[in-house]
Amino acid sequence: MIGRKKKNNQNLQFNAERVFLAATQPLKLAYSYFQTTKYGLTDDEVKERQQLYGKNEVIHEQKKRPVIVFCKAFINPFIGVLTALVVISLVIDVWMAEPGEQEWTGIIIIFSMVICSAVLRFWQEWKAGEATSALMKMVKNSCSVKRIGIADKEEIDITQLVPGDIVYLAAGDMIPADIRIIASKDLFISQSSLTGESEPIEKYPEAKDNKFRKGSVVELDNICYMGSTVISGSAKGIVFQTGINTYLGTIAKSITGVRAQTAFDKGVSKVSILLIRFMLVMVPFVFLINGVTKGDWFSAFIFAVSVAVGLTPEMLPMIISANLSKGAVAMSKKKTIVKNLNAIQNFGAMNILCTDKTGTLTCDNIVLEKYINADGSSDEKKRILRHAYFNSYFQTGLKNLMDKAILSHVKELQMEHLKDSYKKVDEIPFDFIRRRMSVVIEDNQQKRQIITKGAMEEVLTICSYAEFDGTVHRMTDEIKQKAITISEQMNKEGMRVLAVAQKSFIEKEHDFAVGDETEMVLIGYLAFLDPPKTSAANAIRQLHEHGVEVKVLSGDNEAIVKTIGRQVGINTSHSLTGMDIEKMTDDELKEHLPDTTLFSKLTPLQKTRIILLLQEQDNTVGFLGDGINDAAALRQSDVGISQ
Repeated sequence: MIGRKKKNNQNLQFNAERVFLAATQPLKLAYSYFQTTKYGLTDDEVKERQQLYGKNEVIHEQKKRPVIVFCKAFINPFIGVLTALVVISLVIDVWMAEPGEQEWTGIIIIFSMVICSAVLRFWQEWKAGEATSALMKMVKNSCSVKRIGIADKEEIDITQLVPGDIVYLAAGDMIPADIRIIASKDLFISQSSLTGESEPIEKYPEAKDNKFRKGSVVELDNICYMGSTVISGSAKGIVFQTGINTYLGTIAKSITGVRAQTAFDKGVSKVSILLIRFMLVMVPFVFLINGVTKGDWFSAFIFAVSVAVGLTPEMLPMIISANLSKGAVAMSKKKTIVKNLNAIQNFGAMNILCTDKTGTLTCDNIVLEKYINADGSSDEKKRILRHAYFNSYFQTGLKNLMDKAILSHVKELQMEHLKDSYKKVDEIPFDFIRRRMSVVIEDNQQKRQIITKGAMEEVLTICSYAEFDGTVHRMTDEIKQKAITISEQMNKEGMRVLAVAQKSFIEKEHDFAVGDETEMVLIGYLAFLDPPKTSAANAIRQLHEHGVEVKVLSGDNEAIVKTIGRQVGINTSHSLTGMDIEKMTDDELKEHLPDTTLFSKLTPLQKTRIILLLQEQDNTVGFLGDGINDAAALRQSDVGISQ
């Protein structure tokens, strides 16, 4: 979706202190702090709070009435000049003319050009608005709420929520407001729409690790934000912020308001002003010369008006509107909605395209890139893959993106039949403290083994041995360092690494626990990557051929951004991180912008700052992104393109 965007540098004003206070309340005091009860609110309390806080909806641009859209189609400097000439011609050639000598031809021609231009613009923009509205109407959200007087939970529209409501969450639900979790079971939340991070995170009733410092509100373990999605598990929570006061609401506030002029608007205005100035010089000059030489001042005035008409390109507004409309129609055939016709011209004039990475350049779908032995050699026998597959297949907890990548890869290799020779005995679920999970399986000969998969450092802490070339060796500091070096090298290539370990000949039959994850044998590693889209490299090559520079603005780490940049054909020799940018003044950052093509670990406001500074260097800047975290950058750019 392409639209004309406002240039502003507005900061988000979010009441972080209120969120920290909500997160730090002990569970036993939570109900009283939020002025509610474990049974919810009464009807009177709900009505009172609805009047106090309003509906639970974020600020958004209201749909304009057709009359307003039509009138705005006439707000154009060229249209203004032509309208003034029509009025003057109407007065002179019709009202002041003698009966039978009235001249309507010029008036009709100019007026027709004005109407045609405005109607074309109105029709295209109204159709785009209707298409956008139709998409928004397709989304209806409700939530499960407990209130006093209701025997059980009830489903209500999320706009009716108020602070103090008791909300129940389940897999697949969208978080309807900012919520403090008071009870949960294996709750995993995706905050990708807010942060751009695709990996789900676990939420608990009590926050872990004392994450109560400013700047980390999205990391709070017991707070769920409006717009996030429940991936798995269930929870019960108390609403503490709704509507414009939510984290999502603060982002929405920064992207609403009056839209400023784009590069195209300014160009049209400059040409119009130039013509007006030229007329202001020529028309009086012609009027005076003609009046003095001929002595007929009325005829001189008529001639001067004729000169003004001759200097004005009456067809230009209609030609512009017709061509922009043609472009919008052509793009609609490629499933692209153009919300503002002037964006077409900005799209063509764009010389820098800034783009997000995840889901834009990449597939937003992690794949298993490689699996290798503990010594770094290739797993030709696919032993590491088999163990990883058993671990991912037999677990009953959350199957994250990496588990899905393993299962998908095994399916592609048609190795799924391997599981038929094993049965699951038990499992030790994943948690974010251990950062690993284990399954216990048994083969047809009743031989049991534990297979563990998890973060490199955490798996190494439970490994007493490592296997090289079929031989098991006692774990040493040298072997550990080699494993860490292999992991770091793959991290530098933009891959996420997991370690795989196993322990065979288990005599224990049931009730396995974390204490059984000892004396493990490190057998290998798995490397994952979110690959670039197949069309990305070709699209960037064509942009370069057309003189458009591409810059990547991502919230991901520098290694991954550089890897993806190399794969799609972007120069990776100059890059900056969000921490680098934070230390720079605007003038210092401007000096780096022309050569820098990769920006990593950026916040939404840093993306907006980069685009603003590029615009100040006389660039027409486009931004390609998807997700709420890109909304401010989409708004700031001359051309915002969302998928």
